[in-house]
Amino acid sequence: MSTLGNFVWSIADQLRGVYRPHQYGGVILPFTILRRLDCLLEPTRDEVRALAGKYAGGALDVQVKRKTGLAFYNTSPYDFALLLQDPEGLRANLIDYISHFSGNIDVFERFGFEAEINRLDEKNRLYLIVSKFAEVDLHPDTVPNAAMGDLYEHLIYKFAEASNEEAGEHYTPRDAIRLMVDLLFAEESEALLEPGTIRTIYDPTAGTGGMLSVAEERLLERNKHARLRLYGQEINDLSYAICKSDLIGKGQDVGNIRLGDTLADDKFFDKTFDFCMSNPPYGVDWRASEAAVEVPPRCGQ
Repeated sequence: MSTLGNFVWSIADQLRGVYRPHQYGGVILPFTILRRLDCLLEPTRDEVRALAGKYAGGALDVQVKRKTGLAFYNTSPYDFALLLQDPEGLRANLIDYISHFSGNIDVFERFGFEAEINRLDEKNRLYLIVSKFAEVDLHPDTVPNAAMGDLYEHLIYKFAEASNEEAGEHYTPRDAIRLMVDLLFAEESEALLEPGTIRTIYDPTAGTGGMLSVAEERLLERNKHARLRLYGQEINDLSYAICKSDLIGKGQDVGNIRLGDTLADDKFFDKTFDFCMSNPPYGVDWRASEAAVEVPPRCGQ
């Protein structure tokens, strides 16, 4: 994985002079996500295009899910290979490609990806970057879901390092998460082994989704017939985009990953969950959410 991560990050060499090192992540991360989604869609691409010719809107969502098992799709005629066949039209075609994802894929706008595409095109770097990513095989048969999560975290670490940020602001080390999950599941260890077990888990500060992913992995290791439904909320656009992209490849309902300040605008106020785990942002000033959190005293109190 470190080899793959270093290769993906090395693509940033093409950005030197146009971007500062702390800006590389704004290009590398969304392209990595796009390439992963492109590889996930490859086996069913023709089938989805045929369905798009017959259905639209919610009906298309239902048909794609029923026919392919995927909770997302893309109706554009493009993929990485086809994009490279038209260098002159690459900018417009790539923008067309990302605009034709199903409505639950809102991750690219969180990166301001269209603006980055325009900038890369203006600086004569777009074809180089797309061609480099086309060489990276991120199909699940090559890079399983767990390894993909590790790749995202490796890239975030490099991005944070270049930005002089703390990588821990975005994710928690996997070893620590595995210990937390084992402790969390300990009281229900026998019940979780029952056939057809279904549980829910919520992370109010989801980051890149590492806790949710590891929880699912650990449960499936014990009981491959179990189902863990993942829910999370995240305030950081970059982390939210990665979390959502990672979980969609696992077949999770990405509508259960939501963007916003959990303290000021709890997106799951009306739900309860079987488990909850979190690595809160300790030391972060919460004054912006104070009015929503603190209840003013009643008269006479």
